[in-house]
Amino acid sequence: MDFATIVDWLDRNVAQFGITIGGERLTLQVLLLLGIGTYLTLRLGLPQIRKFAHGVAVATGRYDDPNDPGDVSHFQALTTALSATVGIGNIAGAAIAIHLGGPGALFWMWMTAFLGMATKYSEVTLAQKYREVDESSAKYSGTVSGGPMYYIEKGLGPRWKPVAAFFAVMLGLTAFMTGNANQANTVADAMRAEFGIATWVTGLVTSTIVALVILGGIKRIGRVTSILAPFMAIVYVTAAMIIIILNLGQVPETFAIIFREAFNPTAGVAGTGVGAFLVTLMWGVRRGLFSNEAGQGSAPIAHAAAKTDEPVSEGVVALLEPFIDTIVIVTMTALVIIMTGAWNSQVPTAIQLGGGDISYVVLDEGGSSVPTEPTGTIRYTLGRPGVTSEPHLAWHEVSVPQLFEDEAQTQPFSGAVDPARTVAIADDGRELAVLYGQAYETGAPLTQMGFQRGLAPLGDWGHYIVIFSVFLFAISTAISWSYYGDRCANYLFGQSAIIPYKLVFVAMHFIGAVLPLAVVWSLGDIFLAIVIIPNLIALIFLAPQIREMTESYFTRSPWERHRKG
Repeated sequence: MDFATIVDWLDRNVAQFGITIGGERLTLQVLLLLGIGTYLTLRLGLPQIRKFAHGVAVATGRYDDPNDPGDVSHFQALTTALSATVGIGNIAGAAIAIHLGGPGALFWMWMTAFLGMATKYSEVTLAQKYREVDESSAKYSGTVSGGPMYYIEKGLGPRWKPVAAFFAVMLGLTAFMTGNANQANTVADAMRAEFGIATWVTGLVTSTIVALVILGGIKRIGRVTSILAPFMAIVYVTAAMIIIILNLGQVPETFAIIFREAFNPTAGVAGTGVGAFLVTLMWGVRRGLFSNEAGQGSAPIAHAAAKTDEPVSEGVVALLEPFIDTIVIVTMTALVIIMTGAWNSQVPTAIQLGGGDISYVVLDEGGSSVPTEPTGTIRYTLGRPGVTSEPHLAWHEVSVPQLFEDEAQTQPFSGAVDPARTVAIADDGRELAVLYGQAYETGAPLTQMGFQRGLAPLGDWGHYIVIFSVFLFAISTAISWSYYGDRCANYLFGQSAIIPYKLVFVAMHFIGAVLPLAVVWSLGDIFLAIVIIPNLIALIFLAPQIREMTESYFTRSPWERHRKG
């Protein structure tokens, strides 16, 4: 059994664990995130609406006091957390959600973000209350340690320490994949597709940059991200806004498609079809979580380092993140992809038979591609599968309608595709490692296509905006996630584990760059599905404390003593 097979088994039995309704799987992850997000929203009285303006005021530094305990300002804590959330999830994650769940997936990303604002407010407020401040900390570790592992242990009591330790282990592993390897993989994939640069070369460059920053600790991370995060977001959003303005007439119809497809999917590309509501919902929620990280327990670690003696003051800052990340930036990405028609366009593609984007499918009655495992070779005649009801080759989980031997697609392939050997054997005995055909894109390349098409009236350079953003987003996300991981290492093993953890983190960044895309993203989803469980359970039990702290804070109005105008 190879590594990819193991990952696939874990994805089916862990990330996809749930109940089956109408032939589709409603995962535990979706139920927990939406359910607990709704509970916290109601229990706390809609903080994402009622406390939004105050969060903006605190984040802009109006009430900052440099003498408060902590390592970084409110703004730096926000940008560090945003650097981890505003990243590949906004570019590649949004594209994957639309590719697999259709345009309606964006609606469920919005819902995840809206409910996630209350979830993130809750987890960050608790992280501030139960954080540990150690003025004797080593040079590279910072003085503050906080996050779910601390509020699970301290808030719920010593008997919960094993649960806290389990969370720390799982988030440390998640940091290796979701916040690190996934980022490196997307950059390497984009650089290879656009410039033909070997993935190991890109991985070496980005891992070196990440290492230079993270070895300086949270204060250097805070300084770097407070500049990098706003800059990269402005460049990306500005380019997206130009495309939206150039296509302003399509905006009403695009939103109509999103709302219509959210509840009654009809025009899917991969995995969606008539009535495939749960597929759309699940991909929206899964990619929504990957994008804004609410409920995951990662951002509270960054916010715990903020300079404040009022936990709620950082909680209101944190609730801004899902709004900025998903409701603003992800929406920009999705609008570009949908209104330019990139999401359902087939483009000439080199089908690498040994590549990670290859899969095998059968078509169901609705015409959707259903993943399968072929048991032998697959016969093709004039580029088309001999028996359409049997497994045939797919690219990005969608069946390739016709295969060709040449890039110009003038010579249809006749012969057999051998999945076991990852080669195609022509009727004349030639073995081919690459075939060609019309295929759908996904991930960052799909977003590149949307920007390239959208900015075409201004020149053929729109896709470079995405490549540039992918590069910066991925690096900044990995930088921030390294801090999350080293706080987990510090909780489990003490300060002596921090530097070794960072070294392994850098190595995993390089490994992520060279692994197949599908494997890396599946691993990220597996760890995400596990790590949210102990955190969300803690939020349920500690919700009365969160409400009490909220009422006390807004009754006392402690920010008035720091008002700067």
